Amino acid sequence: MKIKGFLLVAIFCVLSFYVKGQGPNFVLGKNDTLKVAVTNIDGEWMPWVVLNQVSVIDKRAFKSQEDYNNYRRLRYNVLKVLPYARYAGDRYRKLERDLATEPNKKRQKVLIKDCEKEIKDLFNKEIKDLTISQGEILIKLIDRETGNSSYSLLKDTKGGVTAFFMQSLARVFGHDLKTKYDVENDREIENIIRTSGYYNYR
Repeated sequence: MKIKGFLLVAIFCVLSFYVKGQGPNFVLGKNDTLKVAVTNIDGEWMPWVVLNQVSVIDKRAFKSQEDYNNYRRLRYNVLKVLPYARYAGDRYRKLERDLATEPNKKRQKVLIKDCEKEIKDLFNKEIKDLTISQGEILIKLIDRETGNSSYSLLKDTKGGVTAFFMQSLARVFGHDLKTKYDVENDREIENIIRTSGYYNYR
């Protein structure tokens, strides 16, 4: 009986040693340490890291169900068109950089046409199905992203005549390409953007 118990203990020890031996071999090196900045405070080195800005927001209260529904609708519309505005902003900045480094006027026109084609392709696939409200918000957000109204962007890239024509066409559908984004007047939209966390994943 004692021999049987001894054998069981011996087998258990061997198995334990074997299982431990199958684990990863940890070797000290560059992956075992997180490099951070340090500051000497009263002779003691203190590590520190820079964190992203965090917004602390109280729970929103609404006066009525109608106000709540209007907010939900606005939030949906803003978050639906925000990616398009971001795309327009990124593409416009890229075009500005390309034009600044391209002295050849003929080549500049090619760059503008390429940009226009990209925008048209996006329009044909997605933006054409936006509602009037979503279109109005998109025009504002393009101004927010680029610092220029949609009309100004058209005028700069396609000329005043084309911009005037597009503005006239937009008005038929209830839009104004000259609409500017105002953080104060559009603070509801601004709050939605800031609390959405969208820009944290850029």
